[in-house]
Amino acid sequence: MSDVRIVVQPTPNPNSVKVTLDRTVSEGGSKTYQSAEDARESPLASAIFAVPGVTMVFLLNNFITVGKDPSASWHDILPQVEEAIRRHYAGA
Repeated sequence: MSDVRIVVQPTPNPNSVKVTLDRTVSEGGSKTYQSAEDARESPLASAIFAVPGVTMVFLLNNFITVGKDPSASWHDILPQVEEAIRRHYAGA
């Protein structure tokens, strides 16, 4: 499978971003995870929660909303989130 195309967009909330992919991330409706424990059923959400500072993952259609701790920096988090998504799809 080809490399996943990722587009990151800001949201009105400075502690969340919208990550749009060129493929479906959630079948049959949205999924919201508030902790790594909640995300155990989702390998993709679990991979994103492995990034320090991530506090929420929302999956719907072809996008992911990622929430972060207010003290964390997007500069530090986003490259790791993108890498987690790429690794997830490389292994899929």
